[in-house]
Amino acid sequence: MISTDGRPVFDDELNMFRDQVRKFFAKSLIPNLDRWEEQKIVDREFWLACGEAGLLCPNVSPEYGGLGLDFRYNAVIGEELGYLNAHTGLTLQSDVIVDYIEQLGTEEQKHLWLPRMISGEAIAAIAMTEPGTGSDLQAVRTTAAKSGDQYIINGSKTYISNGQNADFVVLIVKTDPRAGAKGLSLILVEAGTPGFQRGRKLDKIGQNPADTSELFFEDCRVPLSNLLGEEGKGFGYLMNNLPQERLTIAIFAQASAQRAFDEAVNFTREREAFGRKIFDFQNTRFSLAGLKAKLQPGWAHLDWCLERHVRGELTNAEASIAKLYHTELLGEICDMSLQLHGGAGYMNEYAIARLWRDARAQRIYGGTSEIMKELIARSI
Repeated sequence: MISTDGRPVFDDELNMFRDQVRKFFAKSLIPNLDRWEEQKIVDREFWLACGEAGLLCPNVSPEYGGLGLDFRYNAVIGEELGYLNAHTGLTLQSDVIVDYIEQLGTEEQKHLWLPRMISGEAIAAIAMTEPGTGSDLQAVRTTAAKSGDQYIINGSKTYISNGQNADFVVLIVKTDPRAGAKGLSLILVEAGTPGFQRGRKLDKIGQNPADTSELFFEDCRVPLSNLLGEEGKGFGYLMNNLPQERLTIAIFAQASAQRAFDEAVNFTREREAFGRKIFDFQNTRFSLAGLKAKLQPGWAHLDWCLERHVRGELTNAEASIAKLYHTELLGEICDMSLQLHGGAGYMNEYAIARLWRDARAQRIYGGTSEIMKELIARSI
């Protein structure tokens, strides 16, 4: 369990909220995790239950049905999901996509989608990555050409989280293919729109409950009113929202790292070798001590980032550092924790196996560790 003792970023009200989140997840999430792992998708009923419990998009204004809370409440949900290693797609909806709608949407778009995102009736995806483009958004090839009062969209996307469940997609397209980054725009595409097809539910090595898909657009026609914000400003919108997305990933990673460490401590205290508890061997104790010495400043750094973000002061470089540090730490702690399990660590019946497997992608999505280093270097 994540300890909040001595973390001034969380007050009594937030700690009470955390207790409610834990109780809800104990009832509605934990009993289903293994089944979602096997079916490789989260039940839509769970999304509706999260909406009823007030756990979706808590920072949205009450004008649109939200609670109007600050990002610390999102962080509580993200930490608890991370500790459970529950890759459900909830943080993508609540911490990433909803802000594009609330910040950039017309009143009609906001009143249409925000209440449904909050209730869980509408699941959202954001489609950036394309075959062959990776982190290079300027190389996007999906186009949206104007034709009368419509955009005609052609292209494809891949590795799209929530892709199978999504009721609508925030699509990154080129509205001016000759303008580079200045030609990017964001367009809403509803599921069921003619010309929009879902491809395969992709077979990943980890994070199986988070459905990940290919999406295809062939002469897909949507109204011009489906544009989010202004045409040609999509790249800037994405850059503005990336700090929160990367902080969200860092939050999940730090909590998962704590869980991996706790699993190693519990296992080594229970398992014996050569007539002694594994925990009593100096190598085990020193290994765990080294990990704890990295977890402690990790939590302090995370709280520092949270406080700055709530004040609107977290920079792109600081968020990149958080994403880099915490996801790399997660990889290190999962690897050592699995090693301390010995052969048991490679068995799926132990939590550490799934933690280790699921951790790997977090150094890739949201910007690879290499991209984070490049962004950090630019700030020096």
